[in-house]
Amino acid sequence: MNLIVAVDRNWAIGKDNSLLESIPDDMKFFRETTTGNVVVMGRKTLESFPGGRPLKNRTNIVLTNNRAFEREGAIIVHSMDQLDDVLAQFDSDRIFVIGGASIYRLLLNRCDTAYITKIHNEYEADTWFPNLDEKPEWELASCSDTREYQDLTYCFCTYKKR
Repeated sequence: MNLIVAVDRNWAIGKDNSLLESIPDDMKFFRETTTGNVVVMGRKTLESFPGGRPLKNRTNIVLTNNRAFEREGAIIVHSMDQLDDVLAQFDSDRIFVIGGASIYRLLLNRCDTAYITKIHNEYEADTWFPNLDEKPEWELASCSDTREYQDLTYCFCTYKKR
């Protein structure tokens, strides 16, 4: 299983249920990487999308404690057992955890590849991703050259579980 996330210098990922930054190249990378695959997210992440609609051309799975939550075009599960049952139908290489923070924390140990867009900036944030550089079970496998967008620099990194 994989995960994909954009982080700042402090591994922050969001504020007020929004991304810290919208970088077109990062959005393109996310879209190209996840299209045709399975995305796993929490309810708040789904609700942060335009119109609160599931992502097109993907199998959208939402893990939520809210038993009343429904969304056309998404598979809603309420427990890890239910999630495991649904995920068992798919090749784990085609599954991408896409947030939010509680879902990343819950599923990080089940992932073996992490696609991290590192934004070389610091933001005011209220949500963070675990710092993989401090986790001995993870290693940096590759990192792109530094790229620029407006006044920002960033790179695409891939981490692998040892």
